[in-house]
Amino acid sequence: MERDSQFIGQSGAFLDAVERASRAALMRRPVLVIGERGTGKELIAERLHRLSNRWEEPLITMNCAALPETLIEAELFGHEAGAFTGATRARAGRFEEADRGTLFLDELATLSMAAQERLLRAVEYGEVTRIGSSRPMRVDVRIVAATNENLPQLAREGRFRADLLDRLSFEVITLPPLRVREGDIDVLADYFGRRMAAELDWDAWPGFATHVRRQMNDHPWHGNVRELRNVVERAVYRWDNWDAAIGHVQFDPFDSPWMPVASPASVGGAAQAAPAAAETPPAMVSRSDYDAVSDLRGAVDAHERAILEHALGRNRWNQRQTAKALGLTYDQLRHCIRKHGLTEEG
Repeated sequence: MERDSQFIGQSGAFLDAVERASRAALMRRPVLVIGERGTGKELIAERLHRLSNRWEEPLITMNCAALPETLIEAELFGHEAGAFTGATRARAGRFEEADRGTLFLDELATLSMAAQERLLRAVEYGEVTRIGSSRPMRVDVRIVAATNENLPQLAREGRFRADLLDRLSFEVITLPPLRVREGDIDVLADYFGRRMAAELDWDAWPGFATHVRRQMNDHPWHGNVRELRNVVERAVYRWDNWDAAIGHVQFDPFDSPWMPVASPASVGGAAQAAPAAAETPPAMVSRSDYDAVSDLRGAVDAHERAILEHALGRNRWNQRQTAKALGLTYDQLRHCIRKHGLTEEG
């Protein structure tokens, strides 16, 4: 997510989270940032650092989920030469690198219990000891940690240290998901859309059609702002009629009638349910009609066309309602309509 879009929004829930981050920035205490993916946890961490009196010192980021468990402690606390196989020279850890600055620990919940114990001591006493050394070093580090997990629940289940949670939660900033940020979807969509139009050298920004704005506001946005940006930018660059408002967005870029079906090996070897050998034929076709079939493909196409015409007529040619009624995606229905050359006039 680009830094210039980090604080675009006008909803009360969003502005409250930003204000809390601004106030907490003035403290040197730990802050815990919680939110779904794509809500901007790293951007809040940057705000906490830039508005603090440590802003001229380093902001060191570590994604706890990006490293194997065997390397986490070495990354956090450093190691001496010969501390383990492959450690040919001494190396400072993230705590040392962040001395007098801020250490941002993303995906905190993925830390092992052993790493959590050592992290607790570092936060509690302000001291770290490199692996392979017995000499502790003093560090002055402000901790900001982030997760998309329910840490209190993990602590109750014994999967996260309750004492570490207590130590890190001086302030907890919970970022609201985009779907509850009333009014922000339109604001962000226009921002990302205008920026993409400028990148494509459009003379003017046509905006979004009313039905597209409605679709975007009704979408659940599980990927939040990051997902919205991708959807908007994809819609803009695919749009050819620059003089008209953008009239179509595709929420799922993988949505295609030609998408291959996952093989059993790609889903862990789980056996896939075999389709039923025989299903009851549709009610609009009688069994006696089968005797007259001499062209299977033609008969199937005719049957498919009849179902489509009936469903489209029943839904007054509202293609999104028709797709939903038939269990198809919008793009799959559009493909079928083009395949059979269907038009609203018949």
